[in-house]
Amino acid sequence: MKETWRYLAGIAGPSGYGSKSTAEQVIRDSACLVPPHLTAIITGATSGIGVETARALAKKGVRIVIPARDLKKAAEVKEVIQKESRNAEIIIFETDMSSFVSVKRFCSGFLALGLPLNILINNAGIYSQKLEFSEDKIEMTFATNYLGHYLMTELLLEKMIETAEQTGIQGRIINLSSVIHSWVKRDAFCLKKMLGPKKFDGTRAYSQSKLANILHAKEIARQLKARNARVSINAVHPGIVKTGIMRASYKGFLTDSLYFIASKLLKSTSQGASTTCYVALSQQIEGVSGKYFADCNESSCSALANDESEAQKLWVQTRALMQRYLYLPPAQHPPLPCDESTYLGVKYIYKL
Repeated sequence: MKETWRYLAGIAGPSGYGSKSTAEQVIRDSACLVPPHLTAIITGATSGIGVETARALAKKGVRIVIPARDLKKAAEVKEVIQKESRNAEIIIFETDMSSFVSVKRFCSGFLALGLPLNILINNAGIYSQKLEFSEDKIEMTFATNYLGHYLMTELLLEKMIETAEQTGIQGRIINLSSVIHSWVKRDAFCLKKMLGPKKFDGTRAYSQSKLANILHAKEIARQLKARNARVSINAVHPGIVKTGIMRASYKGFLTDSLYFIASKLLKSTSQGASTTCYVALSQQIEGVSGKYFADCNESSCSALANDESEAQKLWVQTRALMQRYLYLPPAQHPPLPCDESTYLGVKYIYKL
């Protein structure tokens, strides 16, 4: 009840921000702390929170790279941002986050530019009420929300580590998650079943993908710490925001009139983008990694999302999946096991 009241009232937390804080406010307050010449990749930056995040960062001189499935929409976003920020540099690549080949092509194209990479915001997400499959024959929600971002992070991580070493500026990776990750029960979180579910439920698929995003952040944070790399990765819950995904998730459950009333309690896109901007730029969380943020403050996630062995198991299984699809070379820095039991579990996973 106390947390609900804080949310509704917009009471600020330890960071000085709360549920009513906007991306504009966060960026404005951190203006003098933003290093020059940063480069950020933002997926899903053609609508909703992604657009607002790109717009806010561009206002502070951050070079924005947008992997977009719809080039027309991306061009429109670029035009809008550059009208507001005349010197903004926006680079667009045609990319389908649900396609492994497309994500790999994007990463190769970006790396060929020879640009630094300071910030990676894994923001793209979909919600579907019907069962659909990607070109890789994987359930579309899981392919887009988690697998595409896993692959992009893997292919760009060395560039981020290299950039941090060369510039002395901490690299930051942000995974967009959701509070509904906590709806997932342990016995319902099985990679094989999530890749091709026999009984499909859109909300369950969405919540599973968002749990996977947190576990991904937890495991990559552990690996980066073991390497003493100056790159952090955190997961964020943007809040319940008035976006297309939110409307789609309620379609069929609420009438338009009830949704209109409920929407008055939802965040604006600027409020929804505030936590992403905070975690991407704030000096208050320099060195903080593997955490979960909501309303611009560190928050708690579910016990399953905090399970290190579950996070490592998912990473290993996903890596094996990518190797089958793309013939990726073995990981340059394979994860050290959390303990002996986890190690035995990982060996077993590879045999599957």
